[in-house]
Amino acid sequence: MDLLELRKEIDKIDSELIPLLLSRMEVSKKVAQYKIENNIPVLNEQREKEILESVAKRCDNQGETIKTVFSSIMDASRALQHKIIGDGKELKDEINSALGKKIKTKNSTVACFGDLGSNAHNACNKVFENSYINFYKSFEDIFEAVNNGSADYGIVPVENSTAGSVHESYDLIMKYRFYIVGAVDIPINHCICVKNGTNSENVTKVYSHHQALRQCDNYIKKHDLVPINYSNTAGAAKFVSESSASDIAAVCSVSAAEKYGLQIVQKSIEDVKGNTTRFIIISKKLIVEDGADKISLIFSLPHLTGSLYRVLGRFAMAGLNMTKLESRPLKDGSSFAYSFYVDLLGNVQNEETLELLCALYSELPDFTFLGNFIETN
Repeated sequence: MDLLELRKEIDKIDSELIPLLLSRMEVSKKVAQYKIENNIPVLNEQREKEILESVAKRCDNQGETIKTVFSSIMDASRALQHKIIGDGKELKDEINSALGKKIKTKNSTVACFGDLGSNAHNACNKVFENSYINFYKSFEDIFEAVNNGSADYGIVPVENSTAGSVHESYDLIMKYRFYIVGAVDIPINHCICVKNGTNSENVTKVYSHHQALRQCDNYIKKHDLVPINYSNTAGAAKFVSESSASDIAAVCSVSAAEKYGLQIVQKSIEDVKGNTTRFIIISKKLIVEDGADKISLIFSLPHLTGSLYRVLGRFAMAGLNMTKLESRPLKDGSSFAYSFYVDLLGNVQNEETLELLCALYSELPDFTFLGNFIETN
């Protein structure tokens, strides 16, 4: 039997499967109606587990493979039932009420990390104009400012293209569950600078934020400098400008060096050119601007084999491209239990996308929709 004949045989089997699958979905609709009448939730984990175990036993050495197929069938069936029942109405109403709203870019109060001239300040200026910018020394102070109403928005870094995720920011996102209403990417060009009159050859120590120091690791090692962590890059520049020490330097942006009157020894000392940091804008109010193309979520999962795989598979089924998956340990004392932060490319005005989010909202423990926003480059 040649390949063409084998493919014809597969096509014949597929043709036999399609009406059976359609019949199954019709029965699933009736199940949904029964669950409505009897106030029964869509997800029955124990029944699904029993079905999958039974399938595996009946399929011998193909058991795990066929289990995957049946898992997808049940996911599709549950999605249909959620849609019929109308699960996730609270989330749907909340999202619909936020559609078309805009970030107030003028005359807002913004909580920003660092000092004047910092990369966070540059990110802030890219979004907000004629606004009141207050600087804070820690990321949590920014979240608290938004929390207590002293700031309308906060702006914090979440990821650098060289150094990776800013884990503290993700932990705070999971703690406070504020909405992400926007994001901005800022090119990072680090320079090393000293106080005017300092001989750069005498420098032995360099101050900066630990992320900036990591991003300039090659330069620091090449010049045999001792890296010293500081709260932020612009703050390090300010510290060097006010210090009487003659053997210290700062890694910061050109704007920070100019702001604090420092002498630039060398520009662009970062290890990787094209280095970029992503900042997010947080708010207690949900805003979904027209053209929003990125969705952020948080959820936790039961300790079941393949549970994460199945959720990710549902994103794929809905045509959503995942751009980030970050796991963070739960802070409730659970041993090796995690929450997951996910970024997806998509828009909640797409019906299939919204239905999926509502289904996950109903099924997953600790599910939070963080926002659908525009990322500015």
